[in-house]
Amino acid sequence: MSSAVELRAPGPRGIPPLFARLVDDAALFPPGSAAVPDAVAAHLAARGGEFAGVLGPMLCQASRLAELITELAKAKPAEPVALSLVCDTGLGGVPKALSIIEGRQELLALRMVEMPAPSDVDDIWLERVSEFVPEDIVRVVEPRRGPNGWLEGIKRVAEHGCWPKLRCGGQTAESFPSVDVVSDFLAVASTLGVPFKVTAGVHEAVRHTDEETGFTHHGFLNLLVATARSLSGGNVREALGSTDGEALASEAGSLSDDAANAVRDVFASYGSSSLSGPVADLEGLGLL
Repeated sequence: MSSAVELRAPGPRGIPPLFARLVDDAALFPPGSAAVPDAVAAHLAARGGEFAGVLGPMLCQASRLAELITELAKAKPAEPVALSLVCDTGLGGVPKALSIIEGRQELLALRMVEMPAPSDVDDIWLERVSEFVPEDIVRVVEPRRGPNGWLEGIKRVAEHGCWPKLRCGGQTAESFPSVDVVSDFLAVASTLGVPFKVTAGVHEAVRHTDEETGFTHHGFLNLLVATARSLSGGNVREALGSTDGEALASEAGSLSDDAANAVRDVFASYGSSSLSGPVADLEGLGLL
């Protein structure tokens, strides 16, 4: 695992290892789609708050990097903001973006570069990723989910030292993977030797159905417990499908620190449009 990402919570209060640096700040992305000034203000406030140990890097699209730098220059943060750069302008735009970030190290500390993979995740494209992104920066690649070759693509991503990304939602019902699909993913991901990240659709701790859209969302606590079971040979599908928050919380809370660290060595983090929602869920379940 790259030393570029710290998965242990700092500070005197501390955070249980299972939740340390769990929540990446995806305020700039749907469904929140915050304005950059608002996202910067909220991130800096969360970073200085009581539950800062839960907070991971701030995610920003390459296309909005200049705007982010402008707002950070106004805010003058005491320390650089940890950044995960999401490449929405193509792999060819990565070198320029990295050069811009390197010139503003007083404002930004680059931790990750994330990008969607082409439909065919071939070795040549992955080698280009390795060439463009320095070794001390985590490379996160999202293979396109489909009936043929998706899990092989996940393995290929890991073989090139990149972290795979699992998309758990979106604007259509098809964007939400089934319990079986996520279970198959975890069976592979738990053997890769690199962590994975989760993006989109995970809005609450526990699995639930959105009343407005009718879409059933995976819960981040379900994913944590399912990852623990995947490592221990337990019933992964049952954990993913559960809507019993108290039972999931009891199981998660009973994990030893070593077991929790093992889970997080596999499931690195997920993106959320706010820190307050996940923290409220965890507090409500008695886990913080």
